[in-house]
Amino acid sequence: MADGLPPTKGELIAALERSGHEALQTLRSLPAQAFTLGRYENGWNAREILAHIASIDWTYKRLLEIPNQPPQPAVGGPPSAQAQGGIDSYNQRQVERRAAASVSELIDELEKNRGDTIAAVRSAPPELLATPIRSAGGAEGPLATVFMNVAVHHLEQHVRDIAGE
Repeated sequence: MADGLPPTKGELIAALERSGHEALQTLRSLPAQAFTLGRYENGWNAREILAHIASIDWTYKRLLEIPNQPPQPAVGGPPSAQAQGGIDSYNQRQVERRAAASVSELIDELEKNRGDTIAAVRSAPPELLATPIRSAGGAEGPLATVFMNVAVHHLEQHVRDIAGE
């Protein structure tokens, strides 16, 4: 993303692959007790942060659909998220739905969803990645830049949270 330009399709795919690989490697290397520690400002422990990133990674491929949708409201995400309490409430519900999942199952879910995300980006036409969008979480810009911020940097930050860095 030299000079503030959006990443190319190749750069985005490489970043998605690298961040996914590094995340999975880090998560699998942590001792089980690391996932019981409180790590996040909303009170989630590391396992709940893992449930969050596993659950939302499946949504990233849906970013490719935004350019073909009518404009979203300016605040609070899509109408369905607004009707159900906004993005924070949505995230909490996704974490709660995974309360019975083991750490191993959550890591496997993250791995599968990241693979699906990469496959979706691979099949996207390059011109689509230049289309300006606004995500449900409020990220705005060219689709490739939003992807980089939410699917790469967001994941990396939460893996650092889980690892206690």
